[in-house]
Amino acid sequence: MLGLMMADQLRVASVLEHVAKWHGDTEIVSRLPEGSIHRYTYAAARQRSKQLAQALLKAGIQNGDRVGTLAWNTHRHFELYFGVAGIGAVCHTINPRLFPEQLVYIINHAQDRLLFFDLTFLPLVEKLAPLCPKVEKWVLMAGSQHLPATSGLPGLCSYEDLLAAESADYEWPMFDENTACSLCYTSGTTDQPKGVLYSHRSTVLHALSISLPDGLGCSARDVVMPVVPMFHVNAWGLPYAAPLNGAKLVLPGAGMDAASLYELFETEGVTFSAGVPTIWLGLLQFMREGQRRFTTLQRTIVGGSSCPPALMAAFENELGVTITHAWGMTETSPLGTSGHLKAKHRNLTPAESLPIRVKQGRAIFGVDMKIVGDDGRELSQDGVAFGDLLVRGPWVVRDYFGSGTPGELTADGWFRTGDVATIDPDGYMQITDRSKDVIKSGGEWISSIDLENLAVAHPAVAEAAVIGVPSAKWAERPLLVVVRRPGMDVAAQELLDFFRGKVAKFWEPDAVEFVEQLPHTATGKLLKTQLRKDFAGYELP
Repeated sequence: MLGLMMADQLRVASVLEHVAKWHGDTEIVSRLPEGSIHRYTYAAARQRSKQLAQALLKAGIQNGDRVGTLAWNTHRHFELYFGVAGIGAVCHTINPRLFPEQLVYIINHAQDRLLFFDLTFLPLVEKLAPLCPKVEKWVLMAGSQHLPATSGLPGLCSYEDLLAAESADYEWPMFDENTACSLCYTSGTTDQPKGVLYSHRSTVLHALSISLPDGLGCSARDVVMPVVPMFHVNAWGLPYAAPLNGAKLVLPGAGMDAASLYELFETEGVTFSAGVPTIWLGLLQFMREGQRRFTTLQRTIVGGSSCPPALMAAFENELGVTITHAWGMTETSPLGTSGHLKAKHRNLTPAESLPIRVKQGRAIFGVDMKIVGDDGRELSQDGVAFGDLLVRGPWVVRDYFGSGTPGELTADGWFRTGDVATIDPDGYMQITDRSKDVIKSGGEWISSIDLENLAVAHPAVAEAAVIGVPSAKWAERPLLVVVRRPGMDVAAQELLDFFRGKVAKFWEPDAVEFVEQLPHTATGKLLKTQLRKDFAGYELP
């Protein structure tokens, strides 16, 4: 027997319709690449998104066609999220921080027909265009006054002119909720980037789940500023969750430096933000240097890579801002876990709860996970055993877009994340390494992430990475690679001594190398493949 409920389809456009109807006067504020601050309402965003939809249809965009974006977090990018998906096409957000060769590969692989770009990226797209012949029209996301006098970009026009020619008198079409709505590519650190194709259903369900208090937590009382870029896994779903809840949305554009971010936090009354650890490390230094404080910011989500405990403690103790650890990946839309405490932990002091909060957290509703050994058997959730992390759920990838090969799935339908993790009895998952980065010394496993988190707790260390290098006696041993804080000095032996008593003896790094900077991926993660190349031939006794 089936239930007798209405069978409305879950579509991205319904989120925009909801917020425009019930929170229509709530603001969206964005800093534009042109240098100005733009502010308008959700009601106006719906109108412009419908004008965009009409323009796309006039350009011949059909159901399933890919429309690319090379853009920062702005109101125009927000409109593209909804205008493109609203007609049944696919919004393909492209990470401009990737290598040019990867950008060409991604644009051609996705077969983008139109490509929208911010003024910042004009020099870049002029180089890309001759190598991307399937792009029929390039659209500058600005007014016509910013169009270059000459350009080799096919069909170049301005975004504002495109919208001005269209009416907002438009009804979103109805289609199956499993229709694709957006496309993101992995950063491709070991292979060509892979496309992850999200559906309307998966996107709306993900937005609902991350809105829960033990997800990212989002309400109409919040002012939300995603510092994580909209070209990075859809800014972790916040451009959908904020309107779904009626929250004011602040978009920082290209101003990702600490001073620009702090200005927006304060002038717009931001209460909640999200970003990778490198952003918050820079902001912490800025706050300390000027003895500044936040007047409205209450909490932030940190993900993308492991959050150092020292950073979490500093934000809470010095700035009064709660950092919640989260984990996810492009293949999981991205949120999989969030590190909120349980009721049993309510009487713990901040120092007592820190060992729990530095873990990546508990699975949110919709995501199931487990850890398995080399034989594929599930391991105990005792917080000690660690193995390969597998996940599944309605917003977890089943296959990669246009790959022609199966996704990273087990025979019984679990996705292999490539992470090595533990899960404790309370369900808190902790990443100990990527499977390709874990160090095996004398038959025992060593977590490079735990060592890196300890290293950055030293006052003279700005950033640290740990890689395994060959050892004649132990097969592999940990090498600590360190970037010193500006104006501070520290000797290798002092850093090695810093680990004593904090980890098992055999975990302690055997050597330290100092570098000016560490290599990172386009999404801010440590690029350990490059570090291993840099230290190829390095050997320990």
